[in-house]
Amino acid sequence: MLKKLFFALALFTSGFSAFGQNADSITLVKAKWQRNKIAKQVILFRHHFDQKNLFAANENISYLEIKNTGRKAVFAIGAEEKELITTSNFGLRDTAIAAVNGNFFDVKNGGSVDFVRVNGKTINANRLDKNGNRARHQEAAIVMDKGKISIKKWDGSADWETKLSEQNVLLNGPLLTLNNIDETLDTAGFNRLRHPRTCLGLKPNGRVILLTVDGRNENSAGMSLFELTKLMRWLGCTSAINFDGGGSTTLWVSGMPDGGVINYPTDNKKWDHEGQRKVANVILVKKQARR
Repeated sequence: MLKKLFFALALFTSGFSAFGQNADSITLVKAKWQRNKIAKQVILFRHHFDQKNLFAANENISYLEIKNTGRKAVFAIGAEEKELITTSNFGLRDTAIAAVNGNFFDVKNGGSVDFVRVNGKTINANRLDKNGNRARHQEAAIVMDKGKISIKKWDGSADWETKLSEQNVLLNGPLLTLNNIDETLDTAGFNRLRHPRTCLGLKPNGRVILLTVDGRNENSAGMSLFELTKLMRWLGCTSAINFDGGGSTTLWVSGMPDGGVINYPTDNKKWDHEGQRKVANVILVKKQARR
């Protein structure tokens, strides 16, 4: 009798969880997203779920969808070896269409704590822990070849990133999904708790999503990495990778109001567009240079 009761309870709990996920995915799909064409092959989507109707919370989501052809709109990395610069200033300096914050960095001394290579030049190397182990955000990379972007997974070797053939490499993570297979995430607070998030996803139709989820505010709770993984899948991504988030989370688009800052960065603890944090590097979307 006890075994039957346990089985029934487990079945009910599983069914309730599946129902919750299904309801959330339907809410996402049915949302009336604000849509703006930013440039050729670049579209901005925004929606504020303000009825506590996504993961039982308010969520403010903004993302760019870009055709990953290496034509019209191309991807690049903006980075500094030691200096920290706001995402918007990186974008303005490099005359970009758009920019999102990149990987993890040294807040005190500047520079990334993860490997970064730009146009063949190594800007920063990995900083390992005292036992020589790499962090989860050093176990995957964003790579670019001729303006096209893709995701690669660490092969377990010590010098993997230095042997990647692409001229532009930026380690980041944790990796969420690769080729339609979800990665295993532990239940550490970084993964389990809700924070502002920045994420990149790849869709099988050849489009890229650069996404921010705001957080740490009653208007937007932020997401766990488990929720973020589901979100990226529901948006059609078969591969997705988490970026540095929290106070760093920023999406900037050239020519838009509020200095181009689309989301609500949290460093000033206000619900406005003024709270950018200075970062070590960004992912840029640029117009293809004329030949």
